Amino acid sequence: MAKATRTTKATPRQRLQNISINRMIPNILTLLALASGLTAMRFAFQERWELSAFAIAVAAIFDTLDGRIARLLKGASKFGAELDSLSDFVCFGVAPAMILYLWAMQDAGRGAWVLVMLFAMCTGLRLARFNVALEDENAPDWKRHFFSGVPAPAGAGLVLLPMVLSFQVGDDFFRSPWVVSGFLFCVGALLVSSIPTYSFKKVVIPRHRFLVTMLSVALIIALITSVPWLALSVILGLYMISMVFSFRAHRRFKSGEKKDMEIDDV
Repeated sequence: MAKATRTTKATPRQRLQNISINRMIPNILTLLALASGLTAMRFAFQERWELSAFAIAVAAIFDTLDGRIARLLKGASKFGAELDSLSDFVCFGVAPAMILYLWAMQDAGRGAWVLVMLFAMCTGLRLARFNVALEDENAPDWKRHFFSGVPAPAGAGLVLLPMVLSFQVGDDFFRSPWVVSGFLFCVGALLVSSIPTYSFKKVVIPRHRFLVTMLSVALIIALITSVPWLALSVILGLYMISMVFSFRAHRRFKSGEKKDMEIDDV
């Protein structure tokens, strides 16, 4: 008579000992992004402004990669999502605000510090709202294609635009506390706004446009390696222009959803 085999559940300790390397790679990239954001503040304290802005750009690259690689390797986890949000707050909320404060606003009085804190708080609120929206199972279909407000990495790039432009044309205008204050306030407002902005996570390239897309990417890479600050300025400028088109596309998308719902009701 065959003996019945007993199946035992793995204990939490055993489950922790058997974590796949695929689940670790996205978290490692997130930690690299966090390290870049912290290093950006270190460079700012040393007044090495170009390296400081470059470190924020590197953090944004790592932040873009970690989520996509997590989905490709099926390594997404609740732990990774929480770690990513904490990293984003430091890299794209605290670090850019501190860099700008040290660069242009130390002698601008208490109002300048208030704006610095306000920007960091807006980033935290934006990330909290994003995390809550992810758990909404009844979210409308348009949210798969658009963000509500400017995402944190883009906000960090936009708020650092005065510094990036100063690398090309000098400090006379863009290092003014008034200019920097205006960017801190306006970009902070965009972070917590409900303005629809493009989400490029679901972008699909048609086969007949593959070669054109690869040539465009090659051109962007060539510009970044040759004239990095000019290329970054152009990219940020194009992103601001895209907000106008995203608003119009969002309206068309929502009106299409309403028509579909009306047809279903009939």
